[in-house]
Amino acid sequence: MTDEVARRLVHVTGAAVPLSYLLGGDLVTWGLVQAFLAVALVVVVVLEFLRLSVGLDWAIYDRLTREYEQDNPAGYALYIVGMAVVAGAVSVGLPIPVALAAMLMLAIGDPISGLLGSAEASSVKQVWVLLAMFGVCTLLAAPFVPTAAAVLGGVAATFADGVKPTVAGYVVDDNLSIPVLGAVAMWVGLVAA
Repeated sequence: MTDEVARRLVHVTGAAVPLSYLLGGDLVTWGLVQAFLAVALVVVVVLEFLRLSVGLDWAIYDRLTREYEQDNPAGYALYIVGMAVVAGAVSVGLPIPVALAAMLMLAIGDPISGLLGSAEASSVKQVWVLLAMFGVCTLLAAPFVPTAAAVLGGVAATFADGVKPTVAGYVVDDNLSIPVLGAVAMWVGLVAA
């Protein structure tokens, strides 16, 4: 359980990105958030290339990666990709509040769901865990978007949390799909309103 808690604590630290924008006043612009995530994206691409191709084997990888990530891109890298995609989508019309809500769904909703689900013996998430994910994500989105969009975002994030498809032998980790699907669903909710 120690490694699982450590993974979840690392996960929550990602909330610093949207919170820095929300609490940073004039010091932290959206452009700065995008630049930070772009640099982080380059760093994780290099690290993952070294880990998967060259064999970089730091002890932290053993503690913070799961079995299925040993030969696939690791969750931490997909986390940064998901955050960077959502942050970058603001440049093509995604409202900043939607991006912030999607990032918080990943940084806070996913680790809560993961901790609740890790108590279960099954690898399939129980309905009550998915309902908790939905509730947390919808509440996280509610201050940023209208209720209908928040609910759609909560549904999409919950779907992403409960389904991990495999594409061409690679697991599509929810660290990528939660913020992307959550943002798309909230954006659809805004446009449809």
